[in-house]
Amino acid sequence: MKKASRDIDSETENSVSDTLSVVSAVHCPLLLSGMSHEVRTHMNSIVAFSYLLKNNDFDDTEKEDFSKQILSSCDQLIQLMDNFLDSAIIDSGATSSGLKECKPENILNDLMSEFRDILSREVHKGVVLVAESSYGDPGIVNIDNDRVFRVIRILFQNALRNTHSGYIKIGYTYRDNILTFHVIDSGQGYSKCKEFLHTEDLNESLTQFNDTVTAINITLANQLISILGGTVWIECNGITGSAIYFTVPVKTIAASQEISINRYVNPMMAI
Repeated sequence: MKKASRDIDSETENSVSDTLSVVSAVHCPLLLSGMSHEVRTHMNSIVAFSYLLKNNDFDDTEKEDFSKQILSSCDQLIQLMDNFLDSAIIDSGATSSGLKECKPENILNDLMSEFRDILSREVHKGVVLVAESSYGDPGIVNIDNDRVFRVIRILFQNALRNTHSGYIKIGYTYRDNILTFHVIDSGQGYSKCKEFLHTEDLNESLTQFNDTVTAINITLANQLISILGGTVWIECNGITGSAIYFTVPVKTIAASQEISINRYVNPMMAI
């Protein structure tokens, strides 16, 4: 029995390894070139607006706008570097499990609070955030919540990048020890997100869709979901919007198994 278990574990590790080796962000010339361009673009923006802040020809309202532009460029630069470096770490094989006991609803609530703060900025005033929970309450589960946080945060960043006005919906469902999370937007990114999600040649995909940030976001999310032992797929939402779903297998804690599979919760909406 132990040998069979070891064989299964080995097969699982090999499967994950094979999945992650399909696209290696670190060894993709076009991605590295795009990274260099994105970094220089954001740095030039920061330097330029910092210079304008010192110019007394502009009033306080204009200078406040310059400050917001600097903050936006800093945020995007940090996100870009974080996601790329995380992808590189995964490619190196330096990963470890971080299972913790928590409630999925707490994961969603914490993230929604974070995302609402982001959407409160003037540049995102045209986007509405919707929290959805359709059915299933597993109570407390064992889950790698740090990686789940990371995946949802990446998918939200990606949805926001491609949605200038409209909505982003985030939620989950639970059934048979499987949590299925979703991030749905009314934006314009379906075609390129689908391409980057299913690509076996990142260079070729970047030639077709010259979007380094989306490529890194989708690649990293795919890698993390594979490590979590889940699956990911994308559907078209409307004409050009994206609906990305991913599953995470979980183990419920016996003492907390107060499951109400058919309990429906009305969606909450916040700007």
